[in-house]
Amino acid sequence: MTHPDHEATEREQGPQGPTIRDRRRIDPETGQVREQQPEAAAPAPGGPEDVTEGTVQEPADPTTDGAGPADDRVGALEQALTERTLDLQRLQAEYVNYKRRVDRDREVSRASGAESVLKDLLGVLDDVRSAREHGELAGAFKAVGEEVEKVAAKHGVTAFGEAGDPFDPQVHEALMHSYSEDVTQPTAVQVLQSGYKVGERVLRPARVAVSEPAAPAAQG
Repeated sequence: MTHPDHEATEREQGPQGPTIRDRRRIDPETGQVREQQPEAAAPAPGGPEDVTEGTVQEPADPTTDGAGPADDRVGALEQALTERTLDLQRLQAEYVNYKRRVDRDREVSRASGAESVLKDLLGVLDDVRSAREHGELAGAFKAVGEEVEKVAAKHGVTAFGEAGDPFDPQVHEALMHSYSEDVTQPTAVQVLQSGYKVGERVLRPARVAVSEPAAPAAQG
């Protein structure tokens, strides 16, 4: 036997069964056009649901893999670094050459200045040498003369020129000329004034009298 309250509940809820939705555009009761309900969005083509079995996807282009603005900036920076490195190497080479020229010019200037002073002392050295040859180098003058010679020797000044030396126009200045049967080649037979050198550089040539072999007698 069914309880009265249970029957009332069933009448209020209505019979249970499948729900049927009326999708007709015209409502049969009112005759009005119904508003269309939006359908669920279909999956976008190309997604996992749209890939059919056996479809082969195209591989990515290896030539463009990873290429982009960042790679372009790195390449530009590397090129700029290479150019700056070459510029620095050229600048360093120019500085080294400049320093060598400055050092060479400084040495030449120093030597030229020293030679100028030493040339002014040559007259004093001539007087000291002449006084010694004539036995006049004595007393206080002897001490001064020897000190001058020491200073000159300290700076590399050496005297040259001896009687009997072969005549060399590079180091000799001929003040007198004669012929002699006692020589077989042009010879400095007398030194009139000694020459002086600094190393291999001639400060003053030796002034000499030169003799040459006698000319053969003319045949009749």
